[in-house]
Amino acid sequence: MALTEVSSNKIFGGFQKVFSHDSKELGCNMKFGIYLPPQAEENKKLPVVYWLSGLTCSEANFIEKAGAQRYAAEHGVIIVNPDTSPRGLNIPGDSEAWDFGVGAGFYVNATQDPWKKNYRMYSYVTDELPAIVAKNFGIAEGKQSIMGHRYYTIDLVHLFIQITLERLTH
Repeated sequence: MALTEVSSNKIFGGFQKVFSHDSKELGCNMKFGIYLPPQAEENKKLPVVYWLSGLTCSEANFIEKAGAQRYAAEHGVIIVNPDTSPRGLNIPGDSEAWDFGVGAGFYVNATQDPWKKNYRMYSYVTDELPAIVAKNFGIAEGKQSIMGHRYYTIDLVHLFIQITLERLTH
């Protein structure tokens, strides 16, 4: 899967980048941010934290508001922050409400038409995106974590447990 670099900025000795790619799971072009700490330039395998933002966010919110890059640089941690939903699909109703559709941040796979073909964020953040990150960046095997903000804590815990159980049983 080809990545297109959208932006790159030097910060705290590392690089805050944004990439785009064509998502097979979502059927659209997606963006994600990635902070590569200074240790990434040494070709070290580093731990990664996937940061999931909530309602009305995009990949830009975490980059612009969190300030986590300083800590990631100090501790040698890669941070990946995907967009919160598919964009540009123009599915009827996907932008009529601020808490549903575009920008909603529900990390589930939709089961009903017309959403089920493209709104597959669970599969995107658990399968497709980690595979892309692992292929293109130095990720330490078994050193992945998930965090979020403005996201229902119980849903995030459920997502983590479900991912862990799936990985252990396969």
